[in-house]
Amino acid sequence: MSIPVTGAPPATGAHPLSGLAADSVASLVQSVDWVAIAPAVIPAVVALVVLVADLFLPRERKALLGWAAVGGLALAALALGPLRAGHRKTFCLTVDAGECSYVADHFTVVVQLLVIGGALLTALLSLHDMEKYPPGEYWFLLLSSAAGAALLPASRDLATLIVALEVTTLPAFALVGIKRGDRLSSEAALKFFLSSVAATAVTLLGVSFVYAATGTLHLAAIADGLGDVQPQLATLAKVGAVLTLVGFAFKLAAAPFHFWVPDTYVGAPLPIAAYLSVVGKAAGFSGLILVTVIAFEPYADVWGPVVAVLAALTMTVGNVAALRQRAGYAHSAVRLLAWSSIGQAGYLLVPIAAAAYSDDPEHQIGTTVAYALMYTAVNLGAFAVAALVARTAPANRLTDYRGLYATRPLAALALAFFLLCLAGLPPGVIGLFAKVAVFSSIVGTGPAWLAVVMAVNVVIALVYYLRWTAILFAKPAGEPAEEPAGSGAAEGLAGGRTAVPATRTPVPLTAAIALTAALAIVLSGVPQLVLRYASGALL
Repeated sequence: MSIPVTGAPPATGAHPLSGLAADSVASLVQSVDWVAIAPAVIPAVVALVVLVADLFLPRERKALLGWAAVGGLALAALALGPLRAGHRKTFCLTVDAGECSYVADHFTVVVQLLVIGGALLTALLSLHDMEKYPPGEYWFLLLSSAAGAALLPASRDLATLIVALEVTTLPAFALVGIKRGDRLSSEAALKFFLSSVAATAVTLLGVSFVYAATGTLHLAAIADGLGDVQPQLATLAKVGAVLTLVGFAFKLAAAPFHFWVPDTYVGAPLPIAAYLSVVGKAAGFSGLILVTVIAFEPYADVWGPVVAVLAALTMTVGNVAALRQRAGYAHSAVRLLAWSSIGQAGYLLVPIAAAAYSDDPEHQIGTTVAYALMYTAVNLGAFAVAALVARTAPANRLTDYRGLYATRPLAALALAFFLLCLAGLPPGVIGLFAKVAVFSSIVGTGPAWLAVVMAVNVVIALVYYLRWTAILFAKPAGEPAEEPAGSGAAEGLAGGRTAVPATRTPVPLTAAIALTAALAIVLSGVPQLVLRYASGALL
């Protein structure tokens, strides 16, 4: 389908411009591939439908909005089917058909599957607890953010990348602070907003430097421009490349841009914390891959060491902080998952750093995507079980999970499996396979010191993952212990806690736990297929 930019050409003799050659008229026509853009367009359209429908539906029928959101995300996932085998482009320059702003290649489809699947599971997690939030606004914001996240991996120019990144993030600010009257929620939203705005400003400054040095915003053209940049602009271009990476490092929660994560996860609704831990990272790492491997490829000697240092710092900060979490403090389970997600972000950065030292970065990028697919399934599953426990223990302490196997054996087994996957231990084969793949991507290719740092951090992570797993099967304690000194409003327990009696689990929450567990089990059965599917050309 074609959309004329300036309207239909006039009839012969009807206009002074009627003498234009046919190719001049054709150059004013922009072709739009609606099949290619469907995965990003469908959530955006459903978001508008939900927002309008919210005005007319009575309160007792507001639940239909949630199911409409789930249906829209499922439809967006199905729209990925026709894109599996094709290399489709749209929004291309009329003067150079090879320069396109939207490319639906293998990399795009895999990341869009991750993003839309994560948003769909988040929607299922949200359905059981919607009486606390305004439904119309909630679903509109979630779908809008998912649309931006689906657009980001297909973007092939810096302007579209930045717009997609902000469309992903801006609704998330409101979602984090959507718990009305909750001080923690408002504080988390404000901290998230201020730090994100600062990162975006730095990124835009970097983009302007890159544009000044190369004269283009398209990623492939930037690579050509940086390969032959004028000597007086070389320093400007390198500084612009580093500054541009800041925004994507922030979305990925890479240290030292990670400080917003723990408080944001605690203040946000649990489904939104799960969404940020998965979809937010998908947006960050896909944007980081595109700007480094494609646009800044000539400057691999600049961004390679930078990403390697970010990876080492991120995994170390995340794992050490997770190890120090006090089991009896309020929200300690969510904080542990938050710090764990920062550590996992460090692992995601390792293959990207290795790509800078490789002549063919396709394998390293495929490893990052494969690890992200594993992380998405198991981390959403862990948050789903945390949402289940929070129904009877709102403080969500680690001690609230003590003896969970005695009251909810299936939930305890599922959470134990998710934690073992994150730790990289059997029977979580997919987690072990993903960590070995990440480790092998840096050995013999990138800096050896980064492999050593990763090995040390994997050992550190084993401690807190196994400690939480052991709590699930421990004998429930009958007597509460004293609150920890200096905990203030934490309302923690230093010792055990009587297991909370099981209550009826909502069907959507059960479905979310079951789907993530089934996916993790299937992936553990065929881990080599994950890496094979995730690998693919970027162009």
